[in-house]
Amino acid sequence: LGAVLGMFYFGFNTGVINAPQDSIEAFINKSHQVHYDVVLEKSTIGTIFSIIVAMFVVGGMVGAMSGGLIAEKIGRKRGLILCGTVGLIGGVLSALSQPADAWELLLVARLIVGFSSGLFTVVAPMYLSEIAPVKWRGGIGVVNQLAVTLGIFISQILGLDNVLGNADNWPWLLGITAFPPLAQVIILFFCPRSPRYVYISLENAADARAGLYSLRGSDEEADMEIKEIEAEKQAESEPNMSLLDLLKSRTLWPALTIGIVMHLSQQLSGINAIFYYAVTFFIDAGIEKSDAKFANLGVGAIMVVMTLVTVPLMDRLGRRVLHLVGLAGMLIMAILIVIAASIESSGAQIFLIIVTLGFVVFFAVGPGSIPWMITGELFTQGPRGAASSICVLVNWSANLLVSLLFPNVLVLELKEYSFLPFAGCLLIFIVFVWLALPETKGKSVGETSKLVQDKKFMSGRKYT
Repeated sequence: LGAVLGMFYFGFNTGVINAPQDSIEAFINKSHQVHYDVVLEKSTIGTIFSIIVAMFVVGGMVGAMSGGLIAEKIGRKRGLILCGTVGLIGGVLSALSQPADAWELLLVARLIVGFSSGLFTVVAPMYLSEIAPVKWRGGIGVVNQLAVTLGIFISQILGLDNVLGNADNWPWLLGITAFPPLAQVIILFFCPRSPRYVYISLENAADARAGLYSLRGSDEEADMEIKEIEAEKQAESEPNMSLLDLLKSRTLWPALTIGIVMHLSQQLSGINAIFYYAVTFFIDAGIEKSDAKFANLGVGAIMVVMTLVTVPLMDRLGRRVLHLVGLAGMLIMAILIVIAASIESSGAQIFLIIVTLGFVVFFAVGPGSIPWMITGELFTQGPRGAASSICVLVNWSANLLVSLLFPNVLVLELKEYSFLPFAGCLLIFIVFVWLALPETKGKSVGETSKLVQDKKFMSGRKYT
């Protein structure tokens, strides 16, 4: 819980500012008029709001680049405490922007919130992957995505006009984001540090064993895992690596390529086009605007339910199978979305809603959660921090790319065929995963890392 509250924070803040857009734009105009005695034009107000929204992603990218270094320098647990402290500050500043009558303060707050979210998306999955038993590592890894989807879903509920997404309450909507990091910081004080980090990076076997015992509750399990960590330490040929060191290491390029493509398969699948513009999708399908917002809650609810379903499946079926099933299902749904959007009839409109929800279901099966955990399974202790930073930075960058291109280029130029580029990307990702992704289920990090390095890259099903 101490770790995943950070991912909840990330999910909550991903789209929470979009619900009260009209109220925030009115606040921007009033604030600017109070401080500068100038009434802004509508286009200028929209530009300022877009910049405020973009600050979250910019901060996230900076946080992603910094997360690996912070995790290596001060440790996973202390890194999470730092993330929570920064996130708390961002939440408080968000709430104070209206009383201070300063839209500039809201801009800075969103930058800080984004920075802490970027840190969380690196450090939280790393901490969880290092404290989880091998047999439960997949299921525990899915909890990352479950926290993200819960955050998104709760922000959708609270963002409704008759809840907090209105002119009077939007500062509370943004301000309550301070509570998860506050709870996280308190909880983490009672949690152990990552035994793997303590043993390998700090070379403190006694504290590592004590941490393992507090996590496992069994001397036998703790001793067995200490032996596995010791074996990884002895076999590890890479010291703690910087981003530049990792990029120079040819032996780690295959694993880094897999990690990067896995994160791209999440963001370039088209899922953010659904998350950000689902209300528009449903309105175009003939649903009233007020009802479309409630229909959008169905997307969030399905994400939560399906992510819960994948928790027990992750360690039974494995990452490779679930990711392939998810990508293949999304490819089929993307093609059906294009077909449904091209037909003008009431039946096609209903069908569009169904296949859109199906798209979300298949995303939750694998692509939603697996990229967050796979980096921790592909890299040993030395390069893990740098690898996580690079992969998560790619994730945030692709997120920004989709958010800019989908409404401004794909929808305008391709119209009802706007999902075809995503279908093409999904096909490429399916081929890549089929050929290159090893099955990490039930394997230690050392075994998986050696598997990737020893096999010829792109050697395909031999990985299984």
